[in-house]
Amino acid sequence: MRRSVDVTVTGRVQGVSFRYAAEREATRLGVTGWVRNEPDGSVAAHAEGDPGAVDAFVRWCHDGPPMAYVERVDVQEAEDQGSTSFRVTG
Repeated sequence: MRRSVDVTVTGRVQGVSFRYAAEREATRLGVTGWVRNEPDGSVAAHAEGDPGAVDAFVRWCHDGPPMAYVERVDVQEAEDQGSTSFRVTG
């Protein structure tokens, strides 16, 4: 069984290595998908994999890396994209 979610993280999340820290955390957890900066200053991610691992990734997004200040994390269930790795895209 797999779970797939789209995540939007707002706050001070750009310019603080959020995407690269998210890539490391997702890889550590065995989560696949992608993460990218959005024009509005937020960070968007798609995460899929074992439900427990995806939940752990979402929990991590509430804190992010040390220099981040996360104000809000929105999570929506999503279609599985069949990702085989987690990557930074844009």
